[in-house]
Amino acid sequence: MGEHVRLDVADGVGTIRLDRPKMNAISFAVQDELVAAAREVTERDDVKAVVLYGGERVFAAGNDVKEMADLSHIDMVKRSGPLQAAVTAIARIPKPVVAAITGYALGGGCELALAADLRFAADNATLGQPEVLLGIIPGAGGTQRLARLVGPSKAKDLILTGRFVQADEALRIGLVDRLYPAESVYEEAVAWASQFAGAASYAVRAAKECIDRGIETDLETGLEIERQQFASLFATRDRTIGMQSFVENGPGKARFESQ
Repeated sequence: MGEHVRLDVADGVGTIRLDRPKMNAISFAVQDELVAAAREVTERDDVKAVVLYGGERVFAAGNDVKEMADLSHIDMVKRSGPLQAAVTAIARIPKPVVAAITGYALGGGCELALAADLRFAADNATLGQPEVLLGIIPGAGGTQRLARLVGPSKAKDLILTGRFVQADEALRIGLVDRLYPAESVYEEAVAWASQFAGAASYAVRAAKECIDRGIETDLETGLEIERQQFASLFATRDRTIGMQSFVENGPGKARFESQ
């Protein structure tokens, strides 16, 4: 679908694949292609879940520093919006998203992984937000999503020092959710995503929306978001199928229609 970002769809799973040798540096063009990929998987009914993947060797080693090195303040005022928008587009995909992380996920690459719902990492992966070592800070959500994921003190430790985190520490602090051998991390991510091929799509979407929007606000507002989404699902065919199946056959046996 783009020069450096591909979308492959099979059995309900869409893989958004970064392919910009050698290190999948996220250029301005890649950012725009990520927005287009996020839009397509959102609109396609045959995509029930998404895997973010950079290939067998590297997830993404960061934003393209060479492109940014000579930009002025005014230039970056203009570009910082699209920079954030690319990662936010991935975060706002209303379907389950899992990042399959191999090799390096640094800087903008780590920020892209943070936009996923879950992160499966190779046991030799390396993650980090080293922007401070370049005299800048994370600019595509790193200071916000990392702090919400691992807590402010751990986020400060990583961002203020710019240090790299190996896979075992990343798992321990909650930066990634599961570790696998490098040769199987993508297959494991696809297997996780595949379980949603026959899921109640609107319920899954509503649940993700409630969690994502709820943690951005106070408890009372979050509960109101949940209440509205809960009630709205009673207008769906999935709810009828699911409850009827439960009454007749017990839990976990509903066969939902493709929507």
